[in-house]
Amino acid sequence: MTEVGQELPDWTLDEVDAERMKVLALLLADPNPLHFDPAVAPRLGIAERPVAQGPATMAMLANLVRAAFPQGRLTRLHVRLRGSVVAGQSVRAGGRVVERGPHGPGAEKVRCELSLEAGGRTVLQGEAEVVLPV
Repeated sequence: MTEVGQELPDWTLDEVDAERMKVLALLLADPNPLHFDPAVAPRLGIAERPVAQGPATMAMLANLVRAAFPQGRLTRLHVRLRGSVVAGQSVRAGGRVVERGPHGPGAEKVRCELSLEAGGRTVLQGEAEVVLPV
């Protein structure tokens, strides 16, 4: 059973792949060269390499939740962007359970605080709600 205060197992990605970022830019119909052209981010003074798309960084937190609660249904994910993830970085997502309670017959709702770190900095913070079968 999930207890309030329980830490979620970390979710990690050893390296954000620049080639996959290019594919995601195509899938998202995102023409911003910041995400795929290695010369743009340094020229703008934003980062030394292409910057990952916001939906991709949010998905990293969703991966953490899905790994921690494989039988659960993610019903809410709210995040605050505090920095960027760039190609080549490793990332670590972590979190903890802050609330749990009943959610209708045969279900429980769990609320977690989450964070994503890249390059030694917290780049996303937020929270998620997951509905679990009991």
